[in-house]
Amino acid sequence: MTGDTTHAAASTERGRSPWSAFRHASFTVLWTATVVANIGSWMYNAASGWLMTNLDPDPLIVSMVQVATTLPMFLFALPAGALADIVDKRKFLIVTEAALTVVSAIFAAIVSLGAATPGNLLLFTFLAGIGGALTAPAWQSIVPQLVPKQDLHSAIAANSVGVNISRAVGPALGGVMAAAMGWPPPTRVAVQPAGAPAVGSPIFYRWQGFEQP
Repeated sequence: MTGDTTHAAASTERGRSPWSAFRHASFTVLWTATVVANIGSWMYNAASGWLMTNLDPDPLIVSMVQVATTLPMFLFALPAGALADIVDKRKFLIVTEAALTVVSAIFAAIVSLGAATPGNLLLFTFLAGIGGALTAPAWQSIVPQLVPKQDLHSAIAANSVGVNISRAVGPALGGVMAAAMGWPPPTRVAVQPAGAPAVGSPIFYRWQGFEQP
């Protein structure tokens, strides 16, 4: 009997669609918001690196853009993961993403006014990196609450696909916009993808709260 039950469960798992997670509207909305937000972040990263080569072409200074982008993940990812386990994830995401949107908007205004310097570029890049490091664990940890257990593998795989999509599309889109229209457009356009969906989706779309045994 146990063997038959195990075989039936395995057959059901094999027959489940890899797209099954998208049957749940809450997961679909938040997955889309995350992909769009990540595309905006990668657009900003591509444009900021290119902008630095025009502000100061010194190789060391240019390389500091990448340092400012990745250092927050090393410094804050572990504390952010612990924090996400203690606080209300929805409120935490709303506050953090709202702050990240404000930071992005301020820097977009600075670039539009022609007031960007290597110093403030590195500062705002670092602040944006902190926002990404703080929100990443919370976004990942809510996935089991968005889908039932049988669709969890599909949801995790979809998240990985979303990361790779944004990583491929964002830098290319940011580079094309910077080359065609200059530096301000990518930074201005990146504000809404990085902010509005990420802030709006937790506010207007509460996840269903599936309990995982």
